[in-house]
Amino acid sequence: MAKNNIIDVVCFGKEIGKLGFNENENKSFFQYHPDFLKENPYPNLFPDTGVIKRTPQMQVFSKYNNETFRGLPPVIADSLPDIFGNIIFKAWLESSQKNFNQISVIEQLAYVSNRGMGALEYKPSKHIPSNTSIDINEITEVLKKVLSNKTDTYSEGLDSKALLNIFKIGTSAGGARPKILISEHKNSGRIIPGDINYSNDYNHYLVKLSIDEDLGYNRELIEYSYYLTAQQLNITMMPSKLIDNKHFATLRFDRKEGKKIHTLTATGITGWDFKNPEVSSYENLFELAIFLKIPHKEIEELFKRMVFNIVFCNSDDHLKNHSFIYNEQTDKWNNSPAYDLTYALNPLMNYKRTSRALSVNNKRVDITLKDLLTIADSYTIKNAQGIVNEVQQATTLWENYVMELELPIHIINSIKKDFCKLA
Repeated sequence: MAKNNIIDVVCFGKEIGKLGFNENENKSFFQYHPDFLKENPYPNLFPDTGVIKRTPQMQVFSKYNNETFRGLPPVIADSLPDIFGNIIFKAWLESSQKNFNQISVIEQLAYVSNRGMGALEYKPSKHIPSNTSIDINEITEVLKKVLSNKTDTYSEGLDSKALLNIFKIGTSAGGARPKILISEHKNSGRIIPGDINYSNDYNHYLVKLSIDEDLGYNRELIEYSYYLTAQQLNITMMPSKLIDNKHFATLRFDRKEGKKIHTLTATGITGWDFKNPEVSSYENLFELAIFLKIPHKEIEELFKRMVFNIVFCNSDDHLKNHSFIYNEQTDKWNNSPAYDLTYALNPLMNYKRTSRALSVNNKRVDITLKDLLTIADSYTIKNAQGIVNEVQQATTLWENYVMELELPIHIINSIKKDFCKLA
């Protein structure tokens, strides 16, 4: 029998609609709450890219049956934790002799609850069909146990020991490397897991843990050097710092002044699978920004971010590494601060050619100045040549930073050889 789990989708304290899932057919269903449509408080909450339509009828989603979306509408799939985000969930399943792959995505969303990235929240519907195969309330009981453990977990200071303690209880943000969410009390410095409180009493950080002590270099130091360089180029990023000179911590842009900020990736807004090269291009990203009516000065910064990624060989600049943030007061979208700017390759390996996640002028390798200027011309970027020169010259600035951070010389030289020299 199919699991017809139903869950409420909530944002800014209002029920947006209900989400259902049929596991036999691996497709989902979404229907707006009639009161939400009637009041129409946030007309542009889900941009009209054809993913979710602003209609009272039930919408069926059957074309997103892949690893990225798992049958969900892409705007909802953005909320699913990735890899490290499931540590506690998997541990509970193992103790219950359940297979993680047999747990529905609706149940995982119930586990995410109000603790996910961004502002979307998920609550078990009060009207659960009687033929539900796995009781979704069981997941909420797991959540209570998890939160109970997290409430008892804290540290008086921000250091490696505190981070590893919190990491053990699974406060994680997903991604290919271990990232944890922490909250640091502004006055006392007390550290708690970062998904149980979003008040303005805390600074809310996403922390990338340095756990590869045997590599001979620190990936988080590399990312920090990229952050420092990007800052000098006036690329908008959240304030960041190093913890114990090895863990990279950046303030979250989805938490501000005690409020949740609605955030979606380019993949979530459009349904473009970030793993699909056919849709993975900077041109698509610029077109999306224009569709969202992003101010032109932010379009120009998007160009600078593109140039930075090319010059500094950040080849993992895929569509989920570009996000947009929503202002519920103005009903408008903006670029999110840049994130995941780093050298994504292994500097201990020799790469003859590296293919980019996002193409530029239909090219993923051997990007030239002409390719960048073609993009600039298409999107009316002022002083594009000057932007390219500015970013190119910043490689010297980067060298100063990595020397100060005491990265091994052979690592610095390995990264430098992959920098793109634009004639």
